Amino acid sequence: MSLKSNLATMAGKSSYWFLHNFMGGGSSLPGKITTKIDPDVLHELGKNYDVIIVSGTNGKTLTTALIVQVLQEKYDKVLTNKTGSNMVQGIVSTFLESSRPTAGKKGIAVLEVDEANVKPIVEQLRPKMFVLTNIFRDQLDRYGEIYTTYQKIIDGIKLAPDALVVANGDEAIFNSKDLPNPQVYYGIKHQAATDDRKAAPNTDGVLCPVCQHIIHFHYITYANLGDYFCPHCGFKRPDLKFSVNEISAKTPTNSRFMIDGHAYQIEIGGTYNIYNALAAYAVGREVGINPTQIKHAFETNQRIFGRQEEINVAGKEVTIILVKNPVGTNQVIDLLATESEPFSFIGLLNANYADGIDTSWIWDGEFERLPNMNIKQFETGGKRYRDITLRLQVAGVPAEQHRIQPDLEKVVADIPNMPTKKVYILATYTAMMQVRAILTKKGYIKGVKK
Repeated sequence: MSLKSNLATMAGKSSYWFLHNFMGGGSSLPGKITTKIDPDVLHELGKNYDVIIVSGTNGKTLTTALIVQVLQEKYDKVLTNKTGSNMVQGIVSTFLESSRPTAGKKGIAVLEVDEANVKPIVEQLRPKMFVLTNIFRDQLDRYGEIYTTYQKIIDGIKLAPDALVVANGDEAIFNSKDLPNPQVYYGIKHQAATDDRKAAPNTDGVLCPVCQHIIHFHYITYANLGDYFCPHCGFKRPDLKFSVNEISAKTPTNSRFMIDGHAYQIEIGGTYNIYNALAAYAVGREVGINPTQIKHAFETNQRIFGRQEEINVAGKEVTIILVKNPVGTNQVIDLLATESEPFSFIGLLNANYADGIDTSWIWDGEFERLPNMNIKQFETGGKRYRDITLRLQVAGVPAEQHRIQPDLEKVVADIPNMPTKKVYILATYTAMMQVRAILTKKGYIKGVKK
């Protein structure tokens, strides 16, 4: 390690120690300090690790966590950025907080990486594997449309041509470009391939990426994911190496399904989370972990903060769910539709950099479905409370059931007085973090995850 790298690492580790012992944490500042001194420090920090990079629009955090749990069936220690801080500085901080592998041995790291940061990360690390979840419209101010987002990812992948790409085969864009890398695909194959249908007109990626004609589906799992084919040019879903053969049950709190003939359950709802589990299964099988071990890993999975995290607030069962784009929001609305008990709904919208400053995506969310659910009270808040309030008003939410509260401290204070035992909070990233901080300060969340 060079003198510059040593100085940078010492400064970063010192700042990490101070922040986590006296300031309650800090997931990216140590990395910012370190990279300011040595922009290439990640090359030194990560050179003794086999690295798996997880990227895509939705599901990165949970997929990463599930992969870590699966790999822990084989490896004693797996390095990961569990806070979800997934840009260069946050990933540098992840390496700073961990002890280096024993001399002569390699560690293993599973890193959630922001789509726009794949290339700068791969320029310094040489990953063994990439895991791709999906590509949807998200933060148009940062990424642009889905094609530019995917290009940002493959610009990084091509720098590591020997790395295995484990991609969602139900996402047509992942099968649209030639890569030098070896590739395997996972997907959901739980229906007969007999239908011929099209996705809804405002769905992302409705055109064939080869010939630009409208793409067709034998079946759709959600959005533009499914068994796709183009009747014009013959483009179609690739062969799946790993597949969900059956979805047995879905509730807001768990999902049961079969992968390659083996029964699994995860304690989290939503079809999108079945995809996340399938991706983790695929990684496990690729590194030699058997189905029984993967089942054990799934049985011990823990809720990730803000990802269907359940918190008891003065007797109320509060579930916090991150939302950030139309597809993810619609999947969460699908999940709410499976709730058998009456509940209250809180929608919190911020537009900071980490959320994406363009909030127009809320108009593509299917909020019109909410008034037909068994929701007894609605509340909206956050910095852009006017936008989310108007969206629910246009969706038909009755004014007498709708409370408007911009202040998140007061939103949390309102929860004990809501008319239902169950409360669902749908929040953008920074709003979710603010609500968690308030709940922690009030003692509702114990042992803050760092």
